[in-house]
Amino acid sequence: MTQYKSDLLNLLDSRGYIHQTTDAEALDALAVKEIVPGYIGFDPTAPSLHVGSLVQIMMLRRLQQAGHKPLVLMGGGTGKIGDPSFKDEARKLMTDEVIQSNVASIKRVFENFLTFGDGPTDAVMLDNAEWLDKLEYIPFLREIGQHFSVNRMLSFDSVKLRLDREQSLSFLEFNYMILQAYDFRELSERYACRLQMGGSDQWGNIVNGIELTRRKDGTQVFGLTTPLITTADGGKMGKTMAGAVWLNADMLSPYDYWQFWRNTQDADVGRFLRLFTDVPLDEIAELEKAEGAAINDVKKRLADEATALCHGREAAEAAAETARKTFELGVAGGELPTLAVGPDGIGILQANVQLGFAASNGEVKRKVQEGAIRVNDEKVSDIQHIVKAGDKVSFGAKKHGLIVAEA
Repeated sequence: MTQYKSDLLNLLDSRGYIHQTTDAEALDALAVKEIVPGYIGFDPTAPSLHVGSLVQIMMLRRLQQAGHKPLVLMGGGTGKIGDPSFKDEARKLMTDEVIQSNVASIKRVFENFLTFGDGPTDAVMLDNAEWLDKLEYIPFLREIGQHFSVNRMLSFDSVKLRLDREQSLSFLEFNYMILQAYDFRELSERYACRLQMGGSDQWGNIVNGIELTRRKDGTQVFGLTTPLITTADGGKMGKTMAGAVWLNADMLSPYDYWQFWRNTQDADVGRFLRLFTDVPLDEIAELEKAEGAAINDVKKRLADEATALCHGREAAEAAAETARKTFELGVAGGELPTLAVGPDGIGILQANVQLGFAASNGEVKRKVQEGAIRVNDEKVSDIQHIVKAGDKVSFGAKKHGLIVAEA
């Protein structure tokens, strides 16, 4: 671990956030000397962000914890194009109405992680549509386009990947990196922003913004990226058989969110505690010593703390209590769906459909074949299986329901 002078870089480094930085020594010195406004952009491609964006949200939280100023940039403008970085094909274009609806929905989650206000280190929420929508094409080309080399843009990995695979890259998408660079320059001018952070796939876009800002007005700004967060088995963080792990409670319940963290692989628990919770590092070091069944208690701690950050402590405690009742005591937890059946029970296919886990018997059949349907935590392989009162039915990793007796 590198020893830095600033609280900011020491905090980010000790918790595992740093992959690449531009001029780390100069950024370190700046963070010692003054409050550093830093930003991360989030394009509104859905009504909620998911766990794949959580490390970036936590980076903004760490920035604020270290005494600096987070700028949350919503991509109301760039969202009209879609970031092509490491994508196999172009994103489907959204209408302005959908984009604005998504922006409004996404904003809510940040209030759980950051303190907003007018103070020197209070977070600010911005939308790049404010300046991108007003750009005029010819003046933009003359002022900004001259600073970008197409030869260099073609050399970026995110572009080369599409071209090497002979997959179409539209001129619309090709402009995305120019607009993101323009965002950094605009934030530097308007808000004295000195740092852009992002995932490792954003390195080329960030460097473009740094160079554009330097060429336009000589201001030194910095970039910092995080490593790609994968699970111990090499899987992509936040991808499950049941779909995306959304951060908004109206798209994924706090209970299911808690269960996602509770199901963390043993080898990932310590790393995820550092990245996704505020548990002190010395305490995490002790928790990492757990072995055998004791690891389950550490996973519950991870689930409690991660859920409390995203949904509040009360929701986390309710989720933990529901899980305790359901999995440890075998009685119905208040947040789980139930299905009342007669003494003869009901088929596993119909049970999942009636619990609302699937739209058809055929969908459940496929899940049975994939090994994703469980009864009382045991895999079901027979599509004729009958469940009866007292059974717990699980559809994938996140959907659970209880079979109860008809009154």
